[in-house]
Amino acid sequence: MPARDAGRAPLSIAVIGGGPGGLYAAALLKRLDPDRSVTLWERGAPDDTFGFGVVLSDETLGGIEHADPAVYRALRAEFVRWDDIDIVHRGRTLTSGGHGFAALGRRRLLEILHERCHELGVDLRFRAEAPPAAELAAAHDLVIAADGVHSLTREAHAAHFAPRITRHRCRYIWLAADFAFDAFRFEIAETEHGVMQLHGYPYAAGASTVIVEMREEVWEAAGLGGLDEQASAEHCAKVFSDALGGRPLRGNNSSWTAFRTVVNEHWSYGNTVLLGDAAHTAHFSIGSGTKLAVEDALALAACVEEQPDLAAALTAYESERRPVVASTQRAAAASLRWFEDLARYLDQPARQFAFNLLTRSRRVTHDNLRLRDPGFTDAVEREFGCEPGTPPMFTPFRLRGLELKNRVVVSPMDMYSAVDGVPGDFHLVHLGARALGGAGLVMTEMVCVSPEGRITPGCTGLYTPEQAVSWRRIVDFVHEQAPGTAFGVQLGHSGRKGSTRLMWDGMDQPLDTGNWPVAAASPLPYLPGVSQIPHALDRAELAGIRARFTAAARRAADCGFDLLELHCAHGYLLSGFLSPLTNQRTDEYGGSLAGRLRFPLEVFDAVRESWPAERPMTVRLSATDWAEGGTTVEDAVEIARAFAAHGADAIDVSTGQVVPEERPEFGRSYQTPYADRIRNALAVPVVAVGAISSWDDVNSLLLAGRADLCALARPHLYDPHWTLHAAAEQGYAGPGARWPLPYRAGSRTPPTGRTDAPRPRLSLN
Repeated sequence: MPARDAGRAPLSIAVIGGGPGGLYAAALLKRLDPDRSVTLWERGAPDDTFGFGVVLSDETLGGIEHADPAVYRALRAEFVRWDDIDIVHRGRTLTSGGHGFAALGRRRLLEILHERCHELGVDLRFRAEAPPAAELAAAHDLVIAADGVHSLTREAHAAHFAPRITRHRCRYIWLAADFAFDAFRFEIAETEHGVMQLHGYPYAAGASTVIVEMREEVWEAAGLGGLDEQASAEHCAKVFSDALGGRPLRGNNSSWTAFRTVVNEHWSYGNTVLLGDAAHTAHFSIGSGTKLAVEDALALAACVEEQPDLAAALTAYESERRPVVASTQRAAAASLRWFEDLARYLDQPARQFAFNLLTRSRRVTHDNLRLRDPGFTDAVEREFGCEPGTPPMFTPFRLRGLELKNRVVVSPMDMYSAVDGVPGDFHLVHLGARALGGAGLVMTEMVCVSPEGRITPGCTGLYTPEQAVSWRRIVDFVHEQAPGTAFGVQLGHSGRKGSTRLMWDGMDQPLDTGNWPVAAASPLPYLPGVSQIPHALDRAELAGIRARFTAAARRAADCGFDLLELHCAHGYLLSGFLSPLTNQRTDEYGGSLAGRLRFPLEVFDAVRESWPAERPMTVRLSATDWAEGGTTVEDAVEIARAFAAHGADAIDVSTGQVVPEERPEFGRSYQTPYADRIRNALAVPVVAVGAISSWDDVNSLLLAGRADLCALARPHLYDPHWTLHAAAEQGYAGPGARWPLPYRAGSRTPPTGRTDAPRPRLSLN
């Protein structure tokens, strides 16, 4: 139904739900126009609440101060503030300072908002079930559904809001202790049933929130599912007796639950709008859902005030809040997964574990943490092995007989600029410039092992003597002009994704003329109805392709490449064997994961035998297909395990591009959790890739133990000297980032126009 165009006449507003978000929205909307009729329904009593403390950021408090100083003053009088985070790792407490938290009791927050609503004339109806949302929408100009994670309003209009609700793998319970922690405390208990964790923080002078969380299988093994609130509190108090100083825990309508992430395709329907947990949730480990709900209320009230009608206001509200919430949910998802996989990190050195925990969501980074607590960060760097004044990214790393001068990799990037597979002057300049730019390892694009293994007519190859001569010229340039920079070759075969146009002429689209036949594990086209149907390879053809790979590897060795990577990702031939979505064979090369691994491992073994023993060999994998029924991260761990057992020196962890119906979860460093998972499950070196854009990200990933090397693509297109500039910006001039002699005069940031000059006096006091 269309929203009612109320013009500038006073609005009639219904609010469903008396949590902080609903109350604050009601108060703001009434304050902005006292003539508005604002009615709020809450089925509980005024003093009914769950949980104990809530945390609000300084940013959120600033918004509250600006929007309603009266509420801000009341909150400020109640807040408990602290700066430190204590992380207890196997009996050792590590403290990081400078974090700045503010918390208060949830009940007191509600009381303040009740008082403000009463002052402003909001009609608060407690112990009253709200009428159905459709009924309210017919009788009011605006309906605000702030009815929580189990929103009845959202479910009543699910066809329009299109919610997606994901249940996660941990169980947790909200409890309280009658004393105040002196810091935000994380503690881990390694019990006979598995790992349990405590999140605790003070919210009043004599009270703390305590959340106990664990994997569901641990919860079941410990028998916690059969305990009532009191027994659960007693059990948790016993497990975490040291953290609590032997003091008890208490509940408040507390029960064990699994966190649910709520995402909605749309936030409004006609004149009904979702707010807070009804619209979205973010795991409690990165902050309070109350914070998001209060920010929603601020934005909604502002948009109603600023926009000419309600339809425009609701559109503006969602446009303003959705990207902020999406960013928060991405960070929350990273944090949630970290705690789900906590047991995987317990064997890390204590300080690295603490750093890993603090940076788990990627919102706190190495540089940010250095500003907060330089002493803590220095200690983590020393434990990592950094020389004084050396950022983590400029520490060396050894793979077999090759020592890399730093941890930065220029990721393989297809240039589609070869003629008959021969790299020309463009490749010399392109790869030479990036080698001069300071990276420890520069990778070629995917170099194809046969003419029919090309993606496009512009792809490079290593299947003719002429191609080898041209590659040798580029390798020699890199070694002579950028001493200390390693040069790696990536070998691959396009499989069913071959015989297509250059990227800028239509990515993955067949050639207009001159197509060559394509082959794959199974006769499944990449784009049904568009792409060629590939030929399913038989045993003899598989042997022929294996021979093509070994011949290319021998040519690469003769060219002088320092490292060889086998491309088993992105839906190309070897990747097509690994994924169950693209491999539907019924012979020994299909079926189970072991069967799907058979041919890629045969190729790897043949190439490894052809490649010099002292030179390292890596494998690039798609660790997930981002599609139902495809490769999962658990599969990826087993695939990586198999390649490592066959002699892979590192796993280059990418994702996706296997099937066109994929749904990637794009965002900053969005692929790095897969590298993290493989590294910490197998203790095998990994290369992380995927929207890593800053040197701060690189330092953070390395120091936390999530990756050993970081590969960057687009940043190196934007700035071929990205690594050297990263060194200059960090004040580093050591052996990990030597400027080429002809460029040394440019090793300092050029001066710019002054912005700090004294301002002229333009008025009298």
